[in-house]
Amino acid sequence: MSLSEKIRKIRKAKKLSQQQIADHLGIHRVQYTRIENDKTDISVSTLQRLAQFFEIEIGDFFQEDVSHELSVHDKTVVEKLRLIEQLDEQQRTCIYTLIETAINYQRLKYSLSNALKLSP
Repeated sequence: MSLSEKIRKIRKAKKLSQQQIADHLGIHRVQYTRIENDKTDISVSTLQRLAQFFEIEIGDFFQEDVSHELSVHDKTVVEKLRLIEQLDEQQRTCIYTLIETAINYQRLKYSLSNALKLSP
């Protein structure tokens, strides 16, 4: 996917109009449309301002299959996962075990709650 296609995809995912983005960038909507249609090159400074407006990292424009429909909370979770991946194997295993235990506890609690509701 080209840079212009990714920009368009992110804009649409965030339900923003071309005019809203053009206004934020301080350019005419026609100029912004030319960026999305790959009719003009985008400057690095404009790309940086666009990334900031989309609340993403500039590198995200160049990564494959990056979801741009993340909420602020989801972005925090994704960032935490990135940090966890930087830990050594033993630390990662401990964290993943803790997460699995919490999820299993929640599932058990839900199952028992439903079983009690079904009993006469």
